[in-house]
Amino acid sequence: MGRGTTSSRRPLRWIAGFLCVVLVAAGAVAWQLGYAEQWWERWRGEDPAATPAEVEPPPAVEVPDVTTPRSVGRPAIARGTVDVDVVDEILDDYFADPDVGPHALAAVAPLRGDLPGHERVRGGARAVPASTTKVVTSAVALRLLGGDHRFTTRTVLEPGGGAPRVVLVGGGDPYLSAARYRPDRSATFDFGRQSVAKLARRTAAELVERGVTRIRLAHDASLFAGPGGHPTWREDPRLEVGGYLEDGVIAPISALWMDQGAVRNGSGRESDPPAAATQFLAEQLRERGIDVRLVGSATAGADAQDLVALRSAPLSDIVHRLLEVSDNAAAEVLLRHIGLAAEGEGSFAAGERGVRRTLANAGIRMGDSVLHDGSGLSRDSRVTPALLIDVIRWLADPARPELRQVLTSLPVAGFTGSLRDRLSEAPPVGLGRVRAKTGTLTGVSSLAGIVQDRDGRVMAFVLMADRIPEDEDLAARQAQDAAAAALGGCRCG
Repeated sequence: MGRGTTSSRRPLRWIAGFLCVVLVAAGAVAWQLGYAEQWWERWRGEDPAATPAEVEPPPAVEVPDVTTPRSVGRPAIARGTVDVDVVDEILDDYFADPDVGPHALAAVAPLRGDLPGHERVRGGARAVPASTTKVVTSAVALRLLGGDHRFTTRTVLEPGGGAPRVVLVGGGDPYLSAARYRPDRSATFDFGRQSVAKLARRTAAELVERGVTRIRLAHDASLFAGPGGHPTWREDPRLEVGGYLEDGVIAPISALWMDQGAVRNGSGRESDPPAAATQFLAEQLRERGIDVRLVGSATAGADAQDLVALRSAPLSDIVHRLLEVSDNAAAEVLLRHIGLAAEGEGSFAAGERGVRRTLANAGIRMGDSVLHDGSGLSRDSRVTPALLIDVIRWLADPARPELRQVLTSLPVAGFTGSLRDRLSEAPPVGLGRVRAKTGTLTGVSSLAGIVQDRDGRVMAFVLMADRIPEDEDLAARQAQDAAAAALGGCRCG
């Protein structure tokens, strides 16, 4: 009886073992091609097509109501004019500080554009704006494209004799990553990002489904034009050599890169970001059984068939991130998109013209002010504080709700982004009341944004200095912090 039972179970055990081997093998293949990833996402109730930008970001920092600028979260309305005598008394201390240097500028104004403000200048009407440039770039990008706009990275297939050609087409996603991106939980605001690894998984699955296992792989970064860097990008104002590209501070700006051109498993920046991204894609495809031969750059043909398209986070999220951390690379990518939207060309020159034209259409005349780039790295850019005041007032215009994202993304003094550790030496009344963009280069410091005084009046303010004495950069920033904090502590009406 026992022997008969054991004998009858042997075929069942053999069949069960065979099925286990088949299932394990099938699972390995599915994981390699990306199908398992999609099954896992569906089983967990996730939409595999959802972009990281559709995932709810971590909550914003909670700032006590008593110190939160009232302009945040609803249209700001400045009550009355500013008291010139009170503002002048605050600025007297700022201008008297020797650490600021011989060229200092300041402006304070109600947010309402039809109310007069107050401006003081010592040593010249224009100054190097540094990263306060990003406020202008972000505003113009949102005006032209809208906060919901996304940038798409694609792979396309061009059928032909022999091995068909697959082209990796860059869409100017400033935050495309190499592998899966894990948001920085220590940051006030961050978001998931699309990755070349994800693009490879889905592209491999599409190719196998079409019966294609051998390809030629090219890249198309033709969306942007012109040089990848600006000739005025130099770190030391006393030298004509030693630029930001050469020193690896920023990669050549491209419509196709990953991790903003950072070298994988190393330091510095890639000299050819599109080629590096394509090399990584090739490695990922080979791991998934695709025979790949790299064939350099190309322009995708009009008859190319879409394989996979990954959409970036919405522009509103991109603007929030780049303003909080003062992201030079992302700002320069947005300048290219401004050029495309306004001039039909994604270059430095077209972006500069697009900024000027968009501001003019908004009634903001640049006059003698000039912005050579989107990030503020250029030492040849010059703006008046009045221009920045006009842009900040434009952002607060209730008729332009799409622009308010710039104001609500500005770092909060003592709490978020590049102002998290600022104003620590200034009067504590400024903490939470000041919301501004910093601008810092060697010998240059600026601060531009909004501040709420003790009476709840919200004002736009700009502080600039670009001839700071050697080794006094920190002291100059502290002087600007003290002036901004004093505006928050005054009764300026």
